[in-house]
Amino acid sequence: MAGTETPAFPLAVATRFMTDSKAGFAPEQHPIANHGVIGDMRTLALVAQNGTIDFFCHPEVDSPTLFASLLDAEKGGYFHFGVEDGADMKHRQIYLPDTNILITRFLGDNGIGEIADFMPLDGSGRILRTARVIRGNVTFSVAVLPRPRYGLAKVHLNPVKGGVSIHWEEDGKAHTAYIHSDIPLRIEGDTILGQVTLGEDDPRHVAFCSGRATSSVDADYVKQSFVETRGFWHRWVASGQYPTYWRELVVRSALTLKLLTSAKHGSIAAAATFGLPEEVGGERNWDYRFCWVRDAAFTLYSLSRLGYHDETTAFVQFLMRHAIENDADRMQIMYGMDGRKELTETTLDHLSGFKGSQPVRIGNAAYTQTQMDIYGELMDALYISSKARGKPPYHVWEKIEGLMDWLAENWRQPDMGIWESRGEPREYLSSRLMCWVALDRGQRMAAMESLSGDIVRWRTERDKIQKSLLNEFWNEEVGAFTQYKGARGLDAVVLLMPLVRFINPRDPKWISTLKVVRRELVHDCLVQRYKNLDENSDGLSGQEGAFTTCSFWYVEALARSGFVSEARFMFEKLHAYANHLGLYSEELSTTGDHLGNFPQALTHLSLISAAVWLDRSLTGHHTDPDNVQYQNIEDIDDYLSRH
Repeated sequence: MAGTETPAFPLAVATRFMTDSKAGFAPEQHPIANHGVIGDMRTLALVAQNGTIDFFCHPEVDSPTLFASLLDAEKGGYFHFGVEDGADMKHRQIYLPDTNILITRFLGDNGIGEIADFMPLDGSGRILRTARVIRGNVTFSVAVLPRPRYGLAKVHLNPVKGGVSIHWEEDGKAHTAYIHSDIPLRIEGDTILGQVTLGEDDPRHVAFCSGRATSSVDADYVKQSFVETRGFWHRWVASGQYPTYWRELVVRSALTLKLLTSAKHGSIAAAATFGLPEEVGGERNWDYRFCWVRDAAFTLYSLSRLGYHDETTAFVQFLMRHAIENDADRMQIMYGMDGRKELTETTLDHLSGFKGSQPVRIGNAAYTQTQMDIYGELMDALYISSKARGKPPYHVWEKIEGLMDWLAENWRQPDMGIWESRGEPREYLSSRLMCWVALDRGQRMAAMESLSGDIVRWRTERDKIQKSLLNEFWNEEVGAFTQYKGARGLDAVVLLMPLVRFINPRDPKWISTLKVVRRELVHDCLVQRYKNLDENSDGLSGQEGAFTTCSFWYVEALARSGFVSEARFMFEKLHAYANHLGLYSEELSTTGDHLGNFPQALTHLSLISAAVWLDRSLTGHHTDPDNVQYQNIEDIDDYLSRH
């Protein structure tokens, strides 16, 4: 059946389309979890379950937003493509298996329609959206409200052949984009509108085109791009090595991590968004669209466990260009996706924020912090990669050697810790632990690959760090390793101790620590990073939710400590906290709602690591050194009584 289009109105005629909910689309803020994500390894877009793109930075993931109604329904802008009177239809979202192509399906008594959303990987920066009807007749509507430069730029819309052009100025430069469609579009004020009723076998598309002429975006191009994009993701997944258990969940996490990588620069974003709150109504609203050395290195570690190593090569080249070449003895903790070093933190006071959570921050002042742990994460990733790919190029190792020499001299420095405290500098366990990792992996690589380096000194300083951790960070009264030197409070980062092979997971001190962590920070399968008390204040008001990364660290720590049955139970319970597509944000509220930026790389990479270790334990690739597999965590007391 041919589509029945709504005639294009004269541009000067005003209607009630945006004010009468029965006549068209009304913007709203969707829960963080109610989104899928699409991308092209340059930027990403969030797609709500009703077909609205309500967050999209253009042209890079850390560029200003073009659509951001997720942060302000009225001022942020949106790109809606969904069904008319969609409230009367059920919504479903799925990914085509082993791809980042998102399908949003609308199901009603009179018909079933769906929209396929994806970004082609041809460097065009386009968003392609195709509607089709599976059964009956379905009316689709288009409503596009561009709000460039975080909603601050004035927009000019003009009709062009096959669509509408969008013009604005940013940083003194003129910018142009297009909305192209084979659905007739009209302009009303600053909004682009369209509507069509479709029957079966009559697909239509709407495309966002980045500064390109619209004539090339026709139905054939859209169809061919779909086939090529699907093929790319299928080939990428097929080249990996996935666990027997939970393959689908791990594949989704790997695909999400891949979307956060930059094909152009080799950098890796910590998350796709900024300003989403760790506590609704609170001030913990950060910008995570940058490349943290820590998060990127953890990402590489997880991808390497699945057999992906090209990303490590690209990231090392990124660091060589921007982080190490000019400052051989130091690295910043984070960089812009293009390598820029200044990430000045400011607030967007004109945006109301997600559910009123202000301030809405862009940039991140943490880029000026000292965080000594970053060297450990980087060296661990390089160590894993070197075992698969061989020794690094000499010019790379020469710079790494300089970093190790500097670290051997400076590992005692107090800093702001892995969680980027905005309180006082301290000697954090996280930093001391990862300095141990850096020197340990450095001397191992030098010996294993016959590379140059002061191995004796690195090993000597590594052993000093070991003694410091075992003696200065152990609190006998608490019965655990604590957050920082001389503290009583716990930090879930302690769960990394067996994961990085610092301590035997059956060591009584470790088992005792695990017991205290369970008592103080764990609620079922949900784990807090730390308790923000007077002693370990992070310099910010309010509290945060359960940190999902720490939950997966807890699972892996349980498995490594012999509590495999308990670890599997906790891991499978955590699945229920993923959203409908298997995606995770940074944190979970006390009611299980997603909080913080989304999707969060740190969560997905820790999921992969936990899944791989659990899978190997369950399939017999990891054996218990004591030939003991405890059934549940309560058996800790039995273990401690015998050791």
